[in-house]
Amino acid sequence: MAAVRALPLLSAVLVTLPVFLQAPWVRHSPFTAAAFTAPLLTVALLLAHSGDPRRRRAGELLVGFCGSWLAGSLFWGWERLHPIYHLPLEAFALPLALAGLDSRWRLACGFYLGSLLGTAATDAAIALTGLMPLWPQALAAEPDQAGALLQSGAEAVLRPGSLLVIAGLGGILIQLSRWCWRQGDSGRVAGAALATTLAVDGLFVLLALLAPRLSGLV
Repeated sequence: MAAVRALPLLSAVLVTLPVFLQAPWVRHSPFTAAAFTAPLLTVALLLAHSGDPRRRRAGELLVGFCGSWLAGSLFWGWERLHPIYHLPLEAFALPLALAGLDSRWRLACGFYLGSLLGTAATDAAIALTGLMPLWPQALAAEPDQAGALLQSGAEAVLRPGSLLVIAGLGGILIQLSRWCWRQGDSGRVAGAALATTLAVDGLFVLLALLAPRLSGLV
């Protein structure tokens, strides 16, 4: 039972890292953030070939995280002002992940796919609420101005129409997360990634309202 709970918990923790660790790192040094994928993948592969089943499974999950980390570093490091490139870059390993769902790397694939689906839902929410033009403006602005732009965006999210869109997408993600949870270990990993995405997005909106400098984008 502990092992069953450990993988989704690790998945949830890994989903939060880009917000609190990767975002500020990439902003200050995109090359080193992207290059960090190499030692991270080395550790993941060493763990994945461990004789300890728990370490092996954690390593397999970490391999999937490496894909998300590299994609995030590339986008937020060099293409962050062009939101149209966000999903294509995040999805660079999509064919490999789909092909690997029936392999020994299914945990890696499950995490990557769950994270990617959560990212797609977040981008869809931004687009459907009319906030996409604010994205490059906030990222290109000076810190003080960027904070004000983020606050105005968060306030726009609280409008009735935007809340309806977000509630609809959130409901879909919750149902998908519940469905994934019934699909075995890789499904639970993906479901945890989806559910955590909702929590992280909610936290981001709260920080944008109350403390924009803590949002990771300023």
